[in-house]
Amino acid sequence: MFYAPVLFSTLGFKSDASLYSAVITGAVNVLSTLVSVYFVDKAGRRMLLLEACVQMFVSQMVIGTVLGLKVQDHSDSLNKGLGVLVVVMVCTFVASFAWSWGPLGWLIPSETFPLEARSAGQSVTVFTNMLFTFIIAQGFLSMMCHLKFGIFFFFSAWVLAMAIFTVLLIPETKNIPIE
Repeated sequence: MFYAPVLFSTLGFKSDASLYSAVITGAVNVLSTLVSVYFVDKAGRRMLLLEACVQMFVSQMVIGTVLGLKVQDHSDSLNKGLGVLVVVMVCTFVASFAWSWGPLGWLIPSETFPLEARSAGQSVTVFTNMLFTFIIAQGFLSMMCHLKFGIFFFFSAWVLAMAIFTVLLIPETKNIPIE
């Protein structure tokens, strides 16, 4: 999301359009977080995580495929239809992350650690989250330059790993008392 202006400029959007795209993805992020607040206790944590993995995987694969085809034609801009598709897929990714992995990455650890270790567990959660956010933010642009469209396939593989992790290791905490 933070590199949306760079990504959209790379796709051939003018500078104003890339800023609008960043505003759009920011709005999608905020609205989708509200979806999580509403559905987390109705659908359950695992269901939201797994549903979002499917959405994020598909959106990353579509973006990677579109950009891969674009790299092959050696032109300087993306046609309008494909550009809109990429914007929609980026918004789909942002929405699915914002109603699942974004907020639930904080909620699930707070519900799964035992009471006597909860504060220590949350501090490890915060540290790990911030560390990997820093690593991804520092490496994204050079990865995008080297991997080009392949970066989306790289991250889709991580989304697949997240889905497997969810199926195997994340307990459902819906309707379970916090104690």
